[in-house]
Amino acid sequence: MVDDFVAEFAQLIASHPEDIRVETLDQGDFMEIVLYANQQDVGKLIGKEGKMIGAIKTVISGCKAKDGKSYRINVEPV
Repeated sequence: MVDDFVAEFAQLIASHPEDIRVETLDQGDFMEIVLYANQQDVGKLIGKEGKMIGAIKTVISGCKAKDGKSYRINVEPV
């Protein structure tokens, strides 16, 4: 659910949406979401001063209330 949202949102922002890939790793007490994107899109996804990725984190933090898991998100180049 969360990984689908992150992938679709990233594809809307990215210049190369075909390169967007999301992996979810269960780290026990939290879920780590790794967002892989084209090198040119990494800056767009992070945003100025991290505001774009911060907004994504804020939206997915609402899922913590539903399933009790915390989420971390990282953006990595392909």
